[in-house]
Amino acid sequence: MDFINELLNGDFMPHGHCLLWRTDLLILHVGGDLLTFIAYMLIPLGLIRLVRARDDMRFDWMFLMFAGFIFFCGATHFLGVVNVWHGYYYIHGIIKSATGLISISTAILLWYLLPQAISIPSKRNMQAKIAELTQAEKQLAESNLRLEAEVKKRTAQLEKMATTDELTDLINRRETMRVLDIEISRASRQHAALCIMMLDLDYFKAINDTFGHQIGDKALKIAADCCKDQLRKTDYVGRIGGEEFLIILPDTDIDRATELAERIRLSLQQYTTANNDIPVCTVSIGVAPCRKTDTSASLIQHADETLYKAKAAGRNKVCRASD
Repeated sequence: MDFINELLNGDFMPHGHCLLWRTDLLILHVGGDLLTFIAYMLIPLGLIRLVRARDDMRFDWMFLMFAGFIFFCGATHFLGVVNVWHGYYYIHGIIKSATGLISISTAILLWYLLPQAISIPSKRNMQAKIAELTQAEKQLAESNLRLEAEVKKRTAQLEKMATTDELTDLINRRETMRVLDIEISRASRQHAALCIMMLDLDYFKAINDTFGHQIGDKALKIAADCCKDQLRKTDYVGRIGGEEFLIILPDTDIDRATELAERIRLSLQQYTTANNDIPVCTVSIGVAPCRKTDTSASLIQHADETLYKAKAAGRNKVCRASD
């Protein structure tokens, strides 16, 4: 009990006596201590609010230690004001000692954490890193665009390879059959005319045997070009066998199809006759219209039968089927 009474004893000589109770000195010391006390109370409150608002901070407890240090520093200044009129020097001394302890603890921890704090990237480093990441993202986006373009290009190439005859650059048998199915369905749905031609190069085996396969391949390419040159954009020509071609003619009746077949026959004969690099090539053509009950198989069979009639008539001829 005596210890507590002594601790709370304020009968020591007030600090004001040392200032001779001069108004100017009192204003300077009391005013300075009060302003410092207010500031030291506001700083811990700000630090506590910061720690509560930012739960992602790495050293939040260090901020709390610093807040405690500032608080006790403020308390010593408050006691300095009180001691101007009352001499609570025991309490003042205890608060100063506590301030010293928390100050030295804070200083030790600060030096302990200093390497980690220094390792935290600066604003400049963060901006540089962001710039690097932005550049890397841009390069990645450009690479993705190039890759997408390459994939599209490669996909188009694969699609072409899957649907195109490598030698003549015409559509292949599978694609020709697919187109024929579509056109038969369309013609039936729209009640439109549709004709096909079956073409077969005459004596092609003899050309291969006599002049070699390179000349034979050249003859196939020339035949393909002669067909394409005479067709419309809406027509189709495909290579469906060794020397066999199938031409699909949407919205074309049998008379116009027969006329077109005759032009193709003459075109091939005249071109190869005028060209000394290749033997004269002729073609037999069977023309058939699509009937209401036709499927792709029956229509091709109809044209094929007509083609063999042209061959039986001496080749290098166009033969048309009856409707």
